[in-house]
Amino acid sequence: MTSVQLTSAEWLLAGLLISVLVLQAWLLLRGGAAERRLREGLGDDLGDLMEQRLAARHRELLLDLHDGLGRQTDRIGEHARADRELLQRGLTAASLQLSRGMQALTQSVDGRLDTLSGQVNQRLDEGFRKTNETFASVMARLATIDEAQKKIDGLTTNVVSLQELLGDKRARGAFGEVQLENLVRNMLPPEAFAFQQVLPNGTRVDCLLTLPAPTGNVAVDAKFPLENYHRMFDDTLAELDRRAAQQAFRADVKRHVDAISTKYILPGSTADGAVMFLPAEAVFAELHAYHPEVVAYAQHKRVWIVSPTTLMAVLNTARAVMKDVETRKQIHVIQDALGKLAKDFQRFDERMAALARHIEQASRDVQEVHTSSRKISAHFRRIESVQLDEEDEGGEGSEEGSAGKFAVPGNPRGSATVAGGREGSPARFDAGQGLPAASSVSSDPF
Repeated sequence: MTSVQLTSAEWLLAGLLISVLVLQAWLLLRGGAAERRLREGLGDDLGDLMEQRLAARHRELLLDLHDGLGRQTDRIGEHARADRELLQRGLTAASLQLSRGMQALTQSVDGRLDTLSGQVNQRLDEGFRKTNETFASVMARLATIDEAQKKIDGLTTNVVSLQELLGDKRARGAFGEVQLENLVRNMLPPEAFAFQQVLPNGTRVDCLLTLPAPTGNVAVDAKFPLENYHRMFDDTLAELDRRAAQQAFRADVKRHVDAISTKYILPGSTADGAVMFLPAEAVFAELHAYHPEVVAYAQHKRVWIVSPTTLMAVLNTARAVMKDVETRKQIHVIQDALGKLAKDFQRFDERMAALARHIEQASRDVQEVHTSSRKISAHFRRIESVQLDEEDEGGEGSEEGSAGKFAVPGNPRGSATVAGGREGSPARFDAGQGLPAASSVSSDPF
């Protein structure tokens, strides 16, 4: 390693340089202390000056804020008076309109109720009139049925007893016809029979019964085979003669049966059977007791042998059938009348139900209108009871651009902010949730 040797000049130059550095350090130390002392003095003076200027600026800001608040309060008062006048005019107009609407609605409801009342009265009168007519018709029909029943019940059921047997054949025939006529007349109504009726084949029948379908016209012919009947029971005759008379009696009955079957059973004109009337009960009993083959023969020929007693039973049955038919006819008429009455009552019930629905709907409409009227009146009372209080609130001073808040009249939830700037700058009014430049009133829907 090579050593460095310095000359005396170099050493002197280095000493001078060090002296200069020490002097500069001392000067710097002295200058810093002086500067600190100078700064402390200047700081006190500048603080006083700044406090004075800040106080003056604060007073200016307070004056600006006071002027802005005064002007804003004046504008708010003017807006409040204008809003109050506008609200008063609106309330007056709304009250007049509501009064006219309520009057028109009342007139409409009254007219509708009058119309409904008139319709109800008209329909009730019409229903009662139809009901009375229907009941009168039913009563007339029942009176007709009672009259027919009296006529049917008034027919006599007495049987003319046979006092003696007529010996003459023609007389016996006349007696049988008279007895048949009396029985038929006593048992059946006049329209149910005809005597000596001529049939389509030209023959004349003693009696033609007109019975309801499906029986139709039944021919009744009176026969009286009495001569051989008496010989059958004549004790003066021999047994062979009585047997011969018995055979002749059966032959006479069969001959009468054949004649009736041939003359009085006409397809399409009469029933498929006829009746042979025997005026004597003894003859009828003899046939059915001791001559069943003759009865079977008659039934085969579709001829029914009857006596006065059995003819009464047959006629009574025919009368019951005719009465039942007539009653059924009248029952159908009554049922038709009652059916019409039931339809009228059903229609009346439906109309009454519709009327009840209309009246109920009108009642609900009136109640809803009354509810709306109460709500509107309550809203008007709340609106009229509102007091627009004017309240000024001053805020603490702040930096330039700071704002103060105060409550907006008529809106307790809203707030207004007035921001003041430099002198001459316009004030800003922020309504927030409250009223803007012009106040507004909201109400619940009704």
